Amino acid sequence: MTNTDQITPELYLVKAFTNTPVGGNTAGVVLFADRLPRERRQKIAAMLELSETAFVSASDQGDVKVEFYTPVRQIPHCGHATVAAFSLLWQKGLLKNGSAIKESIEGPRLITFDSNKVYQSQLAPSYTSLDTAGIVPHDIIDALGLPEGFEFEHPPVIANTGVSFLLVPLPDAVALRGLQLDQAQIKELSDRNGLVGFYVFTIEAGEADASARMFAPSYGIPEESATGMAAGPLACYLHDFLHIHKTNFLIHQGYLMGHPSPSQIEVQLELDEHGNITGLRVGGAGIVIRQMEMGEFWI
Repeated sequence: MTNTDQITPELYLVKAFTNTPVGGNTAGVVLFADRLPRERRQKIAAMLELSETAFVSASDQGDVKVEFYTPVRQIPHCGHATVAAFSLLWQKGLLKNGSAIKESIEGPRLITFDSNKVYQSQLAPSYTSLDTAGIVPHDIIDALGLPEGFEFEHPPVIANTGVSFLLVPLPDAVALRGLQLDQAQIKELSDRNGLVGFYVFTIEAGEADASARMFAPSYGIPEESATGMAAGPLACYLHDFLHIHKTNFLIHQGYLMGHPSPSQIEVQLELDEHGNITGLRVGGAGIVIRQMEMGEFWI
């Protein structure tokens, strides 16, 4: 997609990680965003009040440049808005091949389109223990409102395949559903450790490998219904820490929200001959809901 700087921007609502209008995570996608300055992009994201909005423009380093904004700030990467943006690009015929290079503010990422699903490559995982980060487990327990005397069977870990999340394992869906959140404390811990947010999960998840909830108040997101950039690290954790030795994982998210929005996130791990994770790709289906008039967004 080149020479788009003179084309009027187009705004769409696209659901990611679902193939039906029910469920998934809705992203705003602005095509031909070349002429939109940063402050205008932030205003559009704030007015839409979605967890992320993707702005697509021409790229000198890849097929397209995509930048992401939450309602309060820019974010380096976003899984569900990537699925949304590239589902839209392929459905509109703006990308012709089965793969594309996405230019981001932190370097290029490979995007592939397979069986009507979009997948984004992520980096091999890196982990930081609570001790190294200076986080006391009791602070996590308090932030999530877990019962007095609760102890983790498996250790929470900071994991990064492009951006950092605190992965917090819980014993069952009852505990995951019953969280009593202290969003201010989650924000403080996230800010202090450079986290996007907390990704809290259980492997008691029915047909999926894990069911998760994501909280990112530092980015203006109290809870998100699908988070591809967190599902990738979670699959790595399941493989490396819980020793679930497989390469294809299904993560459910959004099922336990106050207003459920079921999302299915697929993660495919790439392993070397020693079983070490060398990379991964995360993705799922996307469906275009509607095009919106730019109207006041363009003022």
